[in-house]
Amino acid sequence: MIAEKLRQAVLQAAISGHLTEQRPEDGTAEDLLDEIAAERERLIKKGKLKKTKPLPPVTPEEEPFEIPPTWKFSSLLKVTRLISSRGKQIKSKEVRKTGSIPVVSQGQELINGYTNSELQAIDELPIILFGDHTRNVKYIDFSFVVGADGTKLLSSIKLPAKYFYYWCLHTSEQIKNRGYARHFSVLSKVPVSIPPILEAQRIADKLDQVMPYIDELAELERERESLDSAFFADLEQSILQAGISGHLTEQRPEDGTAEDLLAEIAVEREQLIKAGKLKKSKPLPPVTPDEEPFPIPPTWKWVHLGEMINLVSGRDMEPSQYSSTKQGIPYITGASNFDDGKILINRWTQQPSVVAKRGELLLTCKGTIGDMAILDEEEAHIARQIMAVSAKHGNLDFIKFLLSYSISKLKSAAKSMIPGISRETVINLEFPLAPDGEQKRIADKLDELIPLVRELAQL
Repeated sequence: MIAEKLRQAVLQAAISGHLTEQRPEDGTAEDLLDEIAAERERLIKKGKLKKTKPLPPVTPEEEPFEIPPTWKFSSLLKVTRLISSRGKQIKSKEVRKTGSIPVVSQGQELINGYTNSELQAIDELPIILFGDHTRNVKYIDFSFVVGADGTKLLSSIKLPAKYFYYWCLHTSEQIKNRGYARHFSVLSKVPVSIPPILEAQRIADKLDQVMPYIDELAELERERESLDSAFFADLEQSILQAGISGHLTEQRPEDGTAEDLLAEIAVEREQLIKAGKLKKSKPLPPVTPDEEPFPIPPTWKWVHLGEMINLVSGRDMEPSQYSSTKQGIPYITGASNFDDGKILINRWTQQPSVVAKRGELLLTCKGTIGDMAILDEEEAHIARQIMAVSAKHGNLDFIKFLLSYSISKLKSAAKSMIPGISRETVINLEFPLAPDGEQKRIADKLDELIPLVRELAQL
């Protein structure tokens, strides 16, 4: 995002002396560091700070960027006081919606509840809170209670607290890719750029003016991204509907009609029943005019999807029945095996019982609903989180696009705490039956258009 890049650029300019002028009357960072050293000694004598082994000075090789000659780099623990939050934390079950003292954790929100426990309150203000796990940095100038482990509380010594806050804000972003836990140990090793005290205050004041504008820009970018996402999702749905309702292709007399196709299907079905290759079953009821989702050409006809597909529901296996040793056939367990229209294989079984075949459309139907991919393996056992769809009649690509269009409807039919759709929901889905030739032309057209929409959404 532009706003976040701008935020980092402005913070970098600030902590390297490019946001404010250097004035001779400000003195030097050496003066400030001498005051900080004296204050540390005073805090040690008063028992508010433990005496520690002197830290070595920052060497020129350790300096991360250039700073003005009146500035100086120093170690974090030389210029701050680390306040222990142990014994002052509150358990999550004790946090309330109301109370006299705010509870602050290292999450995104500054305040995440309240308590009345004054014994746990931190009131050595202002405090810089740093999340050891989250890297979130917060400037706190009100009495509060710590609500999470891994929270570091830093009080700057002499250095204006707001300047130090902005330094932490910048540096925490720089260390974000250096592992998950113990971020403070990394932060504490980064040299702090120290300006003279008056310049530090001017920098903090300038950033206080600038940052709200960057925050506004970030919010506008988030709103725009949300609108863009909704726009392209709506555009994809509109193109899918245009395709499966006959508005992307011409209707050709030589294609025949859906009624002709249904008559052929009926004849073929009877022949298979007589040959003993198909069991006689109760036909699905016709789609009533009230059930028709949108108008279709007169040569088309509404039927239920179950008339056009074979649907196989998966079955879970016991851990003893599969392994990662590549012996047997793939075992596909759920949405974790689906990656942008491709199937990832990481389990195999030698005891398959519910098998999908190459070229069948796999559809996730429990937990995550609506991920789809064509099976490229010869065979695969599928778990109960997956259905395998093959075309009894018609074009499987056209059926796939109908299912893509209908995902929101399928999700709304999902029940229970772990969402899931039943066979009946899929089989009874309304299907706009076009003649075979037109189904193929529609699928080819959508194969061109949908990837273009998704590419545009990524720009």
